[in-house]
Amino acid sequence: METRLLLITAIAGMAWQAAAAERVPVLVELFTSEGCSSCPPADRVLQRFDHEGPVQDAEVVVLSEHVDYWNSLGWRDPFSSAAMTQRQRDYAFRLHGDVYTPEMVVDGAKGFVGSDVAEAVKAILEAARADKVALRVDVEGTEGKSKVRVHADRPVSGTLFVALARDEMRSKVTAGENNGKDLAHVAVVYQMVKVGKWEGAERAVEVGAIGSGVRVVAFVSDGVGGRVSALGVARR
Repeated sequence: METRLLLITAIAGMAWQAAAAERVPVLVELFTSEGCSSCPPADRVLQRFDHEGPVQDAEVVVLSEHVDYWNSLGWRDPFSSAAMTQRQRDYAFRLHGDVYTPEMVVDGAKGFVGSDVAEAVKAILEAARADKVALRVDVEGTEGKSKVRVHADRPVSGTLFVALARDEMRSKVTAGENNGKDLAHVAVVYQMVKVGKWEGAERAVEVGAIGSGVRVVAFVSDGVGGRVSALGVARR
């Protein structure tokens, strides 16, 4: 309840926009863990961004990235991976910050405590004012190997990433700091592919299985853990 009230207060005077319009896509990544008692409020903030729709001129694209450095402290997060921990470390190096949970990173440019709603809204609105290339993401195949085709609406250069994320995941935690809690997550990353250098207008990428309830997020950033300059998403 307190998270909802904080969110309503933070966005007072800058309402969530539901009307159809061309908006700037903004990537919001949350580094989280089911072993961390401070993370569920941040998970709920991410859910609200995902469910409530655009924020003024920003089309918010969320990813939940579960780190593994809490796994030895009582509860092994079933969605965690060393790859997500390394991604957070890359951001810490680029943003001159520490590694902690929950951390929210907006467009690869700004990191802060993931439950800080006011800071999140501010960062999203700032990111929406930056120049951004829209990507179109097409998915082929549903079993075994799938292929993702990424198209840019105008030239952009940088490093291309493709993330596969499950729309909704839940856990019944039976140990650790969140013992006894039912936790819900959105856009839980289960594969992130660093495709490599992008300079053209189209790229095809082979990834793992993509079934229903999966979103595919493609983005171009300034290297690993850098500012996002192009973004697109497809949902199955």
